[in-house]
Amino acid sequence: MRDFELPGRSPVYAANGMIATTNPQAALTAVEILRAGGNAMDAAIAGAAVLSVTEPYNMGIGGDVFVLYAPATQDDVLAYNGSGYAPLRATAAWYAEHGMAAIPAASAHAVTIPGAVDAWVRLNADHGRKSLEELLEPAITLAEDGYPVSDVVSYYWQQATAHLKRDPAAAAIFLPGGRAPARGSLHRQPALACTLRRIGREGRAVFYEGAVAQELVDRLQQAGGLHSLEDFALYRGEYVTPIQTDYRGYDIFECPPNGQGIAALLMLNVLAGFRLNGLDPACAQRLHLEVEAARLAYRDRDLLIGDSAHHPAPVQELLSEAYAAYLRGQVDPHRALGELPESPFPRHSDTTYISVIDRDRNAVSFIGSLFHSFGSGIAGLESGVVLHNRGFGFRTAAGHPNAIGPRKRPLHTIIPGMARKDGRTALSFGVVGGRYQPLGHAHVLSNIIDFGLDLQEAVDLGRVYPEDGLVQVERGIADRTAMDLAGYGHQVVRRAEAGDHDGGPIGAASIVGIDWQAGMLIGAADPRTDGCALGY
Repeated sequence: MRDFELPGRSPVYAANGMIATTNPQAALTAVEILRAGGNAMDAAIAGAAVLSVTEPYNMGIGGDVFVLYAPATQDDVLAYNGSGYAPLRATAAWYAEHGMAAIPAASAHAVTIPGAVDAWVRLNADHGRKSLEELLEPAITLAEDGYPVSDVVSYYWQQATAHLKRDPAAAAIFLPGGRAPARGSLHRQPALACTLRRIGREGRAVFYEGAVAQELVDRLQQAGGLHSLEDFALYRGEYVTPIQTDYRGYDIFECPPNGQGIAALLMLNVLAGFRLNGLDPACAQRLHLEVEAARLAYRDRDLLIGDSAHHPAPVQELLSEAYAAYLRGQVDPHRALGELPESPFPRHSDTTYISVIDRDRNAVSFIGSLFHSFGSGIAGLESGVVLHNRGFGFRTAAGHPNAIGPRKRPLHTIIPGMARKDGRTALSFGVVGGRYQPLGHAHVLSNIIDFGLDLQEAVDLGRVYPEDGLVQVERGIADRTAMDLAGYGHQVVRRAEAGDHDGGPIGAASIVGIDWQAGMLIGAADPRTDGCALGY
């Protein structure tokens, strides 16, 4: 329990339904859907649609989604891959011929076919109670009548100004009067409202086969993209089998590759061999072990993970006890590794989240993204759609598991999470923040499972993140702890000094848990954003 004399917030409790997400309007919408008889999937889709309006730099119908769904009526956890693929003409040979050693982030080549709309339609048809038209109405109203721009949203929007100015359509939609909306101002997206209304009434064909698809393909081709109407028309998301590991009696579920959830499970497998609960959760020794486990897991992710339909990853071997023991043996509890050892496996030649659990205890972990802020920055003026840039994650070197290829999905950073204990759902959770997300999953789960923190304390605790040889630490990490962490041999920098990011905090978590004994739902959301947990 938190110290009530200090600033902070407590977990939220409710008996009938709970939502945790990054935006209050999305949380309110989702709760209203639950109160009106909708289930967890209905609430998640409605909330995600609102986030696509109120956090336009993070999420939109021009992006992708991944979902974990734990129905109350069955033991299985279902996973849905709503990520898009590259155009049919996008071959590694084409990029080699055109001298492109990497995919430019702000380019048509970074745009894969968006999967969000297809996922909403499919998941609503398969698991929802309410019509898609009804679920999209709150988002349509906000887009049409306007929504207030929060401090957090304004902050990131301002930083994307130069990016948005590259595209006249994006600038017309998102820079009214030539500038990003100020905090507390009202912003409208009438073209997006019209597109959402048509999707609700007519379904996926509006986006993938009609005038919207034509406009987006035209825009992409004008910008040099290899996309075609056929690429849009043939796109479908798919149900996939989740991957899992056991962490101290909890079954932890992630989506399989092409997502990076396997890195979170690798980290947990490494940490399972250390006695963490005897440590202070905020001490340097605990953080050192997390950093080292993350470095090894990220090494294997970058080496081995791509679209499993084209390059199957050795998932069983990676998640085996033997491999966990091998990785653990590389970790020195007292000293940072210098150069990471070679992997024993052969070498191949901005986001938002919503968690919902309903009165029947159906649980949905739902994450979506445009990747970078406002994605590619390429927009359709008539449709109001801004396209993501998830294809930036592709490699252009032929033979790599994550090399770009026809109808191939790139390695994705966005990962929903789910935890079960004794055969019942315990936690539905996510931690947005790009490449940080696997470490975020492991960190928050360890806070709860190893250290007994309540859900909100687990979300609030200070974070660290290793990247490019540096260990970034938030201001929530005490100076003494940062100095101690440097004593392990890490090159420690304050997050604000790292210089390769937008200046914001490290990730943002949202969690809904179930206390089966008390019959209670518990929600926690991150104060690093406009995080909001609501229940009824």
